[in-house]
Amino acid sequence: MIIDGVFSGGGIKGFAMVGALQVLEDRGFVLNQTAGTSAGSIVAAFIAAGYSGKDIQSMLSTVNMNHLLDKRNFLKIPFAEWLLLYWKLGLYKGEALEHWVSEMLSKKGLVTFGDMPPQSLRIITSDITNGRLVVLPDDLPKYGINPQSFPIAKAVRMSCSIPYFFEPVKLKINKVDTLFVDGGVLSNFPMWLFESEHIRKARPVIGLKFTSDTDLNRVGTIDNAIEMFGALFKTMKDAHDSRHISKKLAKNIMFIPMKDVSGTDFMLTEQRKEELIERGREFAYTFLKTWTY
Repeated sequence: MIIDGVFSGGGIKGFAMVGALQVLEDRGFVLNQTAGTSAGSIVAAFIAAGYSGKDIQSMLSTVNMNHLLDKRNFLKIPFAEWLLLYWKLGLYKGEALEHWVSEMLSKKGLVTFGDMPPQSLRIITSDITNGRLVVLPDDLPKYGINPQSFPIAKAVRMSCSIPYFFEPVKLKINKVDTLFVDGGVLSNFPMWLFESEHIRKARPVIGLKFTSDTDLNRVGTIDNAIEMFGALFKTMKDAHDSRHISKKLAKNIMFIPMKDVSGTDFMLTEQRKEELIERGREFAYTFLKTWTY
């Protein structure tokens, strides 16, 4: 069956999506169009490039995840990390991540969105300079940028720029710096992209979404300022998506619980990576037992 796929953000939790993808492929599903946010944009881009779930697992197993954290090293003074946050707005540059994604895509002959069929890949990022949710490559003309010449890896990096963790991506628009950060700030699960009637009638869409607990609607107990900040951020990420997902599409969402995993834990052991992949497989099997289109 030919389907479309949506992949949520979640940082390092993305390993679980790879396991779920492998199960879908084993059951004969072929993904036609993909969309994703943050870590989901990486998986979506690799699928659109023609990589299989097993290919992606192999690629992730050979890359040193710690090498993707490219911290600036010119500051050798106390409190350097706080200065980086203040001046650069992030602890890590994000250039290493972009380079790795670019290298993997180039092996399939892909550099820009012009190298892909139209609408085969869409990536969510957040324009914090103008306060906009941005769909790449669709919204690039609004910034005076030709989508055909825009690098796919750059779009992935924009979507993965977790606030304060990775530096925002800076683009010069009309001689003014415009900052883009993680798409999850405004839409962590862009299943609403497939609400269009003609797409839904042509083929089903399956979304992979991480959850933090068994109660999918409850943020949790809020007892202090830090917990309130976390609740505010979660509300920003989820409220837009929940409001714009119809009941028809909601039944096509594969929920993968991730209560005990931090999205920024790049120091995962190989055993832990395999455990996450296996968790994705497990919940994909459970989902497909009852899923009908």
